[in-house]
Amino acid sequence: MLTKKLNNGVEMPMLGFGTYQVTDPEECKNSVLTAIRAGYRLIDTAVAYGNEDAVGAGIKAALDEGIVKREDLFITTKMWFRAYETEDCRNAMEESLRKLGLDYIDMVLLHWPFGNVYAAWRVLEEYYEAGKIRAIGVSNMEADRLIDLITFNKVKPALNQIETHLYCQRLAEKVWLQKYDVAHQAYAPLGQGRANEMFSEAAVKEIAAKYGKTPAQVLLRFLIQSDVAVIPKSVHEERIKENIDIFDFELAADEMDTLKKLDKASPMIGRPEEPDKVEFAMTW
Repeated sequence: MLTKKLNNGVEMPMLGFGTYQVTDPEECKNSVLTAIRAGYRLIDTAVAYGNEDAVGAGIKAALDEGIVKREDLFITTKMWFRAYETEDCRNAMEESLRKLGLDYIDMVLLHWPFGNVYAAWRVLEEYYEAGKIRAIGVSNMEADRLIDLITFNKVKPALNQIETHLYCQRLAEKVWLQKYDVAHQAYAPLGQGRANEMFSEAAVKEIAAKYGKTPAQVLLRFLIQSDVAVIPKSVHEERIKENIDIFDFELAADEMDTLKKLDKASPMIGRPEEPDKVEFAMTW
């Protein structure tokens, strides 16, 4: 598995398995186990997904089978902004460790830049310094907020997980991430609701045919070659295996340029500076 060295020296797989909206416990457990069997080593979840128990069960099943050792896995979860106050965040961290059945978590992110971000960040710093978290980062954080967080805290975020895909390549944001040595990880790398539209792009179909790959595999490969880590999600065994089968080909420079030109700089899920999106999030 291709990895990326984070700014604290920890190695993170460039491709992982996402579990967003996988809420049925048995389906989630089996999907995680299937993913680990298929070669995934990064598993991504979040408090807000409501499936940390099931993700933990899938991890335990893989460990019990002897497929992997704990140190082979890279587990990510995210704290929810409703629990960003200091004691709330500490309690949420303990609950995540318990539900996942782990002694430590490889990456913990602040899910959204709402509420008492500073208090929550300093709790993550405590757990990081205590060895209960190997790396800490953020999600959905715009560059201005990221710079502010870096300036006034001890530990620099290792990662920013933001919506990134063919139609929303985040090129402007990437400049700032690179400047501050913060890794870029894509959620919704296949576009969720716009996946079919992306898959139907003539250039994507042509490149897929050339390499004997699917459009999804081309889109994931494009992001990884752009130095963007990805966490595609599926509950179907065939698709889970397809999404990881992207390390036996490489896109040419002209193909990368062609795909870059398809950027619409258009997020589907929205950005945290959009008042209507923030207002909606406050109801969660």
